[in-house]
Amino acid sequence: MSNEVNQMNKEKVWDFWQRMNHVEPDGVADLIRSTFHEDVDWNASHPINQLQGVETLITDFYQPLLQSFPDLRRDPYVFMGGECDGEYWVSATGYLTGTFVEDWLGIPATNDKTNIWFGQFLVMEEGKIAESYAVLDLLGVIRQAGFQVLPPARGAEGGKVPAPLTGDGILLTEQGELESDKTLQLVNAMLAGLRRYVRSRDLGDMSSMEQEHYWSQDMHWYGPSGIGACFTLEEFEDFHQRTWLHAFGDRNRSGGGRMMGFVGEGNYACGGIWDGLFSKHHGEFRGIPATGKLMTMRDFDWWRREGDLLVQNWVPIDLGDLCMQMGVDLFERLLRQVEQGKRGNLWYDPPAES
Repeated sequence: MSNEVNQMNKEKVWDFWQRMNHVEPDGVADLIRSTFHEDVDWNASHPINQLQGVETLITDFYQPLLQSFPDLRRDPYVFMGGECDGEYWVSATGYLTGTFVEDWLGIPATNDKTNIWFGQFLVMEEGKIAESYAVLDLLGVIRQAGFQVLPPARGAEGGKVPAPLTGDGILLTEQGELESDKTLQLVNAMLAGLRRYVRSRDLGDMSSMEQEHYWSQDMHWYGPSGIGACFTLEEFEDFHQRTWLHAFGDRNRSGGGRMMGFVGEGNYACGGIWDGLFSKHHGEFRGIPATGKLMTMRDFDWWRREGDLLVQNWVPIDLGDLCMQMGVDLFERLLRQVEQGKRGNLWYDPPAES
């Protein structure tokens, strides 16, 4: 029965997204009402955050989004689902793409094609979406609009986050239980390795995690704008993991927030947290000095396995929310840059003399 419900849920979400790609403007609201529970709990990256109820979702998210990107279409490249602790989840990562014709969230319109990398987890109840959690790479939209609100990423940045190299991430059909379990077991072992790191003992030494047992040396790790992508295990350790552990590094804090459905399907697995505790802010992060605050995070993962190793990992993180907790409003930074731009000063230019 579990597999049947999972398949039905995936079909419902896939059908909704395909219809949204082609619906006429006057049909959007009814299509959304038919897909979401009336009292849906809908959450997205800062500064959107939480919206309650389908009518609020329509007026406060979908209408402004479609006014800014009237030809918007959604193209996932990983799409999967499953049951976790008695709840049914559907999740996906990929792109929303459209022509940016009207300012959105304070980001100036460009009148150019714009790509919004998304990661989303949905809770399904009785064939409708009851909860939704979406990380939107808004810093990537800001960068495409010509602004920079964090220092340049250490990892690769620019262009689009790649799809699965095997092109098999859209899991519309039922996947074999043996392969699904193997993927989930490998991810569980990898995460257990991460938890062996002790910041006060290990500092910059990451050997206690023994990640070489779980990842291909040529693994691809895709982080959000502001962190960037890494294309080998060595790059991942040098460009992201070491600096992340310096800034945060607590491995055994947990609690609060919402755990995303941790499921495996075939060669893929997914999971994440929304506003869950994860670490104190111990050290500098992207130019922001340590605050000592206990941080929460909105962080999603999709993993792809080949054989006995993980080879690709998509990791949308809500850096806007994370930086707000450290006392830095990235959208306020954007506003200041926009105002400077109106005076002829761009973010990468020195201030003009007054």
